[in-house]
Amino acid sequence: MSMLSEWQDYLPDFLDGLRVTLELTGVSLLIGLPLGLCLALAMTAPRRAVRWPATLVVEIGRGAPALVVLYFVYYGLPQLSLTWSSFVSAAIALAFTTAAYTADIFRAGINSVPAGHREACQALGLSHGKELRLVVLPQAIRAVIPPLVGFCILLYQGTSLAFAVSVPELLSRAYSAASITYRFTAALTLAGLVYAAISLAAVALMRARWPRRAPSIASGALSAGRPATAGTSKDTPSDWREQ
Repeated sequence: MSMLSEWQDYLPDFLDGLRVTLELTGVSLLIGLPLGLCLALAMTAPRRAVRWPATLVVEIGRGAPALVVLYFVYYGLPQLSLTWSSFVSAAIALAFTTAAYTADIFRAGINSVPAGHREACQALGLSHGKELRLVVLPQAIRAVIPPLVGFCILLYQGTSLAFAVSVPELLSRAYSAASITYRFTAALTLAGLVYAAISLAAVALMRARWPRRAPSIASGALSAGRPATAGTSKDTPSDWREQ
């Protein structure tokens, strides 16, 4: 049997797995992005009592491998009478990791807003809430869209970790099919091509929409989730996917 004919047999089941992968990606982003923005606002708050706990949460989320977080949610929390399905557990774990990494990306965008704009808000007598809502956040969010899109692609690929807790996503379907036929090369190659097709399409759309980045926010600063003025940076978002 040729590889192409095997792919024809695998493809319908793999497309069902792709649907689960995209759903998991969407739910994780739906929870993780707002939480990441809230953490970024807390990390830039003037009060230490607000800033330090948020920083601690972000550092824990960035330092813990996503697979460890996933196992903790799926196997550890049931001992505290918190039990969810494999899909919900994977969504919670990936959302937490997403929030931790995107918090630093949002913080870099917030810190990139020129200080003169904030001083103008204060001169006009705007409250801190109006300053954020009308001046700071619109500029920051526009600046961080490209790195956020890049992180979304990494998260989409990182959903393959859910295979470890039996979520029927794309990699799980590929492994199950290969376990029956013992043709792992064909099954895993097709799964890799499906992952690559979606990722490359997203990259092409991002480059067409945002061909250049603002010079004030260098790619290194935002990919590391740190302001351009920071002295050092920690792991980039790709590190947790590799862990």
